[in-house]
Amino acid sequence: MASPPSLSSSEKKHWWLSNRKIVDKYIKDARNLIATQEHNEIASALNLLDAALSLSPRFEVALELKARSLLYLRRFKDVADLLQDYIPSLKMAASDDSGSVSSDNSSQQLSRERVKLLPSNGSSDDSLGRDPIFKCFSVSDLKKKVMAGLYKNCEKEGQWRYLVLGQACCHLGLMEDAMVLLQTGKRLATAAFRRESISLSEDSFSFSKFPISNSTNNNHHTPPATPPRPLTESESISQLLSHIKLLLRRRTAAIAALDVGLYSEAIRHFSKIVDGRRGAPQGFLAECYLHRAFAYKSSGRIAESIADCNKTLALEPSCIQALDTRASLLEAIRCLPDCLHDLEHLKLLYNSILRDRKLPGPAWKRHNVRYREIPGKLCALTVKIQGLKQRVASGETGNVDYYGLIGLRRGCSRSELERAHLLLSLRHKPDKAISFIDRCELADDRDIDSIKDRAKMSALLLYRLLQKGYTSVMSNIIDEESAEKRRKKTAVALQAAQAAAAIQVQQQHAQNLESNQTLDMSGSDMINLSDNNGPNSSDSNVYQGIFCRDLAAVGHLLTQAGFNRPIQVKYEALSC
Repeated sequence: MASPPSLSSSEKKHWWLSNRKIVDKYIKDARNLIATQEHNEIASALNLLDAALSLSPRFEVALELKARSLLYLRRFKDVADLLQDYIPSLKMAASDDSGSVSSDNSSQQLSRERVKLLPSNGSSDDSLGRDPIFKCFSVSDLKKKVMAGLYKNCEKEGQWRYLVLGQACCHLGLMEDAMVLLQTGKRLATAAFRRESISLSEDSFSFSKFPISNSTNNNHHTPPATPPRPLTESESISQLLSHIKLLLRRRTAAIAALDVGLYSEAIRHFSKIVDGRRGAPQGFLAECYLHRAFAYKSSGRIAESIADCNKTLALEPSCIQALDTRASLLEAIRCLPDCLHDLEHLKLLYNSILRDRKLPGPAWKRHNVRYREIPGKLCALTVKIQGLKQRVASGETGNVDYYGLIGLRRGCSRSELERAHLLLSLRHKPDKAISFIDRCELADDRDIDSIKDRAKMSALLLYRLLQKGYTSVMSNIIDEESAEKRRKKTAVALQAAQAAAAIQVQQQHAQNLESNQTLDMSGSDMINLSDNNGPNSSDSNVYQGIFCRDLAAVGHLLTQAGFNRPIQVKYEALSC
């Protein structure tokens, strides 16, 4: 087959010029559509910019307009995908992956770093003392020079990449990357302005390029109804940078308190972030909710920890640590069916990662687990699921520790339970479960319905579990109160019986004392009558006392037998 005829140089030039004219026309129409600041018009401008980039993929103006249009439409993920080569954390991760292999053979790399392209073996050049054509060079030095040249090219491409990508990273929750990018963009913009100002003359400056803020305007005749001047890009970037630094300082303080065991302090700092007046990005809030769940778990507040895990999973459904933490909390309170549900979900997530051979989400998304750790975690998870299924089959499903869920000690009072239940019900009410979304800057507004559905469902399950716990603990308290009442009644009856027995014993003892006193009195009278009756008066007194005592006893017996006339003993007659 004959080869197709090649295009001549004039035809190639004509083709390039025609494409350039088409690209310029697309850019001009896109600028006019973007100037309207209407969402539909900007979306149409994106189609024109895509067509222009298909003809000229490296056209700088088209790339800038597309990135700024995506940022205006709040399509932050698309901005990050478009400019992901400039994200610092992604570069560091790539360098770490490449460096992990070379770190094992550092000595071999050092020996190979300096090589000779043509070895010297006594050639004529060496013998003549001339410099060889090819010399030894350092591969690492060459790499540094190449990277430095790339960075210079990036600076020549324009600082808009760093400013636009920094704003997108901020809204995606990549706060450290956003701070580095925005600071780099500001530095490049300042340097470019300095170079431009040096090349300009004094007459070239105009106040239209540098608008004066309202705070410095000393004209007192300005009407009060004048609308405020919109912020310039530099001012908005400065405000965004200050907000990012504030959030990072609070998160750093919270994580430091969590690491040293000051859980209440960590909870306070994280609460300042998630409950702040100014919203925070979705990814950043999800990370803060996860760390606060760790703090709640360490301090023994199970219900609050589960609620924070629910919020994290509502914002980031594929968060591995949140699923693992919630499963461990449910296992700790012996809520095995819900724990098995989370573990099965985690197993499906691991299987999908191994199937796709990458972690879920885009390349710039952060994860707290490495891909090489997934197979080992999957094996351990499978063994754990089998053990929990055996426990469920043996009948451990109804032995839930509701005291640990509510945060009460066993044997608590009714007032303690009612107070704890009221606080938990007000805090975790399903109607209020989606209120945290109002303080969240979503990366994509199209996800708000799915986020609300996940938050409502998880909050409803937690609320039902709390109600079951309240019913179970209240029934235990009622049983304990009734048992305590029975014990008190038994103790009161026993005390009454003992008191009655003691009174009866006292009465019997009193009667015995009275009878003994009566006999003693009669015996003493007989002894007094017989004191002067002879020399043997002591012996006679003994016999007379015995006789008188026996006679009184006989009289008492006759009285009880029914004789109405008691025997009266006249001591005078007896003595006679």
